[in-house]
Amino acid sequence: MSHSSILVLGSVNVDLVAHGERLPAPGETVIGAEFFQAAGGKGANQAVAAARLSCDEVTLIAAVGDDAFGKQSLLGFQQENLLMDYVKVVRGAATGVALIMVDQQGENCISVASGANSNLRPGDVAAISDEVFQSARVFLTCLESPWATVAAALRRARDAKMTTILNPAPASRELATHPMLRSVDILTPNQGEAELLAGCRIEGERDLAVAGETLRGAGVGRVVFTLGSRGAAIYDGTLTCLPASAADVVDTTAAGDAFNGALASGIADGKELAEAVRYAIVTAGLAVSKTGAQPSLPSRTQVETRFAQP
Repeated sequence: MSHSSILVLGSVNVDLVAHGERLPAPGETVIGAEFFQAAGGKGANQAVAAARLSCDEVTLIAAVGDDAFGKQSLLGFQQENLLMDYVKVVRGAATGVALIMVDQQGENCISVASGANSNLRPGDVAAISDEVFQSARVFLTCLESPWATVAAALRRARDAKMTTILNPAPASRELATHPMLRSVDILTPNQGEAELLAGCRIEGERDLAVAGETLRGAGVGRVVFTLGSRGAAIYDGTLTCLPASAADVVDTTAAGDAFNGALASGIADGKELAEAVRYAIVTAGLAVSKTGAQPSLPSRTQVETRFAQP
């Protein structure tokens, strides 16, 4: 049986993307967008991001349907550095689909039909051998899978003494009081997610520290805020702000997923948190310069070349 240093639990979607001049307002139709289809889903994106940066395989724990999109997703994973022993194929279910609109500035809005992702159960996590968790170093997950499944996997990873990372997306205020946060070593909200979870406005560094302290009070070990063009910030009792990497923004769809996959890879490689965050910032900067989710995720060589530049 193969083992990985990184386990990723999360969603698998097929992205149907319309890239146009601007995003439509509610009730409005905007003509002239270009359409393309790409592999996506936060879990799959994060796993592929980590796999392209890692020397060994990354294990994906996920679910797809037995439809054409599911077969297509599995074929795509075979081209990556992914171990798929725990990708569940759900009979009669549709694979998850994300409808994505992107404007000329790279901003996007996304609607997701979860499909088979909602069939990933706590029992699927329980069926994985202890050896798989005990041999890994980092566990990464998000909230596009059922919360009970995410919580069960976080507990197993914590019991196995893995470093646990939760990307709280899509965010919900209910997460702020959920016991799963006590199993999270590193929480990675963006500004909007942090405001929702901490219940406060974030306009400057002082607000980041307040939000970080609130989230640590809910049980999280450390908080890494992803701040887009302003870089990122770490709160572990004190606030450390790290600048963004220079980037020509084309499409921000996979920015957060690239960041989280790179963060997991950096920590699995033994980097200290600040260095791993800098590595993740560079990875996200490269990802936003290309169109699409998984097609935009950079290789280890690309990231290390950019990371080494002053």
